[in-house]
Amino acid sequence: MKFNTTNFGEIEIDEQKILDFPEGLLGFQEEKKFIIINNEDTENPFQWLQSLNNPDLAFVIINPFIVYPDYDIRISKTVRNRLEIEDEKDVAIYAIVVVPEDMEKMTANLLGPIVININKKLGKQIILDDNRYSTKHYIFSQEENIEDRGV
Repeated sequence: MKFNTTNFGEIEIDEQKILDFPEGLLGFQEEKKFIIINNEDTENPFQWLQSLNNPDLAFVIINPFIVYPDYDIRISKTVRNRLEIEDEKDVAIYAIVVVPEDMEKMTANLLGPIVININKKLGKQIILDDNRYSTKHYIFSQEENIEDRGV
């Protein structure tokens, strides 16, 4: 299937890779179908979560464990049931990235990760009940991070 996107032009989509987000994403509840567009550069950890309803809507995403190896996420039983998760190896976790004009100030939303059952192609953005995380964690080291912690 061919799909015309604003950011990537016309792309070929393997229909078996379409992800279903029954509840949409936070602030985008009407967006239910997405595809992950991988980066051609294997050194680049960023990918895109492209809406299949809106060609203008694509989120930059990253596997949060690449930049935050100690990221600790607990998926509730309710979410595991909704996504039909039977084994943790079926799960992919992503964080939405905000890319400002100053690329050094890129942040990842660790408070609202995207959880995907890669076998069932079901996804959901969840909100963690964990005060260690916020919606804006710097991807690149920042002096402000040290100051914010009182170090």
